[in-house]
Amino acid sequence: MADTATTASAAAASPANASTDAPPFQLGKPRFQQTSFYGRFRHFLDIIDPRTLFVSERRLREAVQLLEDYKRGTLRPGVTNEQLWSAQKIKQAILHPDTNEKIFMPFRMSGYIPFGTPIVVGLLLPNQTLASTVFWQWLNQSHNACVNYANRNATKPSPASKFIQGYLGAVISAVSIAVGLNVLVQKANKFTPATRLLVQRFVPFPAVASANICNVVLMRYGELEEGIDVLDADGNLVGSSKIAARHALLETALTRVVLPMPILVLPPIVMSMLEKTALLQARPRLLLPVQSLVCLAAFGLALPLAISLFPQMSEIETSQLEPEIARATSSRTVVYNKGL
Repeated sequence: MADTATTASAAAASPANASTDAPPFQLGKPRFQQTSFYGRFRHFLDIIDPRTLFVSERRLREAVQLLEDYKRGTLRPGVTNEQLWSAQKIKQAILHPDTNEKIFMPFRMSGYIPFGTPIVVGLLLPNQTLASTVFWQWLNQSHNACVNYANRNATKPSPASKFIQGYLGAVISAVSIAVGLNVLVQKANKFTPATRLLVQRFVPFPAVASANICNVVLMRYGELEEGIDVLDADGNLVGSSKIAARHALLETALTRVVLPMPILVLPPIVMSMLEKTALLQARPRLLLPVQSLVCLAAFGLALPLAISLFPQMSEIETSQLEPEIARATSSRTVVYNKGL
């Protein structure tokens, strides 16, 4: 959060309004209101915009310099709010907010859909062997773990053991559930081959959902032990709350359960209908490209919807927190960073 001097200098170099619908620029703040689901949805659409993957090194430097000029109050004449919002979007998509280092492209939030879709297609391939089931579940949780680590809160040092615990827990739970369900389906003699194939296509969802919860709990368990920072309305630190940490963890876990639902449930339903069409029956080679497009569409819809369920900066009443925190502020509510 910018200090008073920074705010004053930024105001002295206010951007040109021009003929644009862009709201007045606020450094470090979301462009869209976070109190409504629609506002959060618009905000996260910006965060996951895959076009930022193709931003050149020169364009990134220009965006960072433009924001620095705004912060110092030396903004050149004619710069619009739209240009400033665009510069902030580029910086936030590519650079880690704590370390200010570039995030490896496949592990950026903007790269989650394009790099994750091939994995989703692999998870939903029909007639999988034991080896292929293990491989795709391992690859999916490996990708998730790397995305979590690359976008972690890096203000406090996190031991590598926490990352390894979360990674191993997620992989083991995902593989165990997926393999166990597949074995049960194979032994279900009452199912017709068509029904068995359909049921097998739904196996990845409970496996991935449970593994995602395990990943979140294990990788962020330290927050439950130490608590997370809670801030008053003016952004002042009130204290560190374990109760707020539990709320943050619960909200994140719910998001991770909702996220794979459309991705792993809708494509099997859609594909079971499309496979009966004359086009795909006559051209079976189109099955994989069509399934890839269906998975991409489901992924592109599910990700912003899921992470928009709760605001990243969540609010909680101080009366629900520890007594020492309630006594430390006169604010009725405080906010905390839920994380992604």
